[in-house]
Amino acid sequence: MERPIRFEHTRFLGDKRTQLVYDLDEWNDEAVIDEIIEAETGLCFGPDTLAEARNRGYTLATPGARRRHRKPRA
Repeated sequence: MERPIRFEHTRFLGDKRTQLVYDLDEWNDEAVIDEIIEAETGLCFGPDTLAEARNRGYTLATPGARRRHRKPRA
């Protein structure tokens, strides 16, 4: 999958609404990523690792798994 322009240098993209993190190197469903970009609820991590995403309370997304969308805090 091609990375979004705003997140072209990151591998892990978090969704503030669902607290899910997407591995852009492994994720194939572009519609989900496009929705995050359109809603402007994406978040990148520094350092760009899964461990840092988990440290912030995010869970790795799996295909077919859904969570309820909540309003982002900040």
